[in-house]
Amino acid sequence: MLPTNFVDDVLKITRKIPKGRVTSYGAIAKSLGVAKSSRMVGWALKKSGMEIEFVPAHRVLNRNGLLSGKNAFSSETRMQELLEEEGIEVQNDKVVRFSELFWDPISLGEIR
Repeated sequence: MLPTNFVDDVLKITRKIPKGRVTSYGAIAKSLGVAKSSRMVGWALKKSGMEIEFVPAHRVLNRNGLLSGKNAFSSETRMQELLEEEGIEVQNDKVVRFSELFWDPISLGEIR
């Protein structure tokens, strides 16, 4: 079962991802204690466009570093453009050096 404030928690963690770093839907779900809810993280982030405060949803990728959420942005290339503006290299819809740039909310003590 998802926490009652799941969407708010997802957005809070996503806002903590440092510029120039990336994470995954699964890492966010795991940090919230609902490891099998990575799709729900994606759903919550899709709604983030309606937030007043900026949510860097472009920094959240699938577990392989693929830009699987790119269709939720204003254009097919917007997610990649935002990542590249932060110095993150993308080739064939995949972040180059994904494991080096990966930010884990659990290992850094960023849980809630």
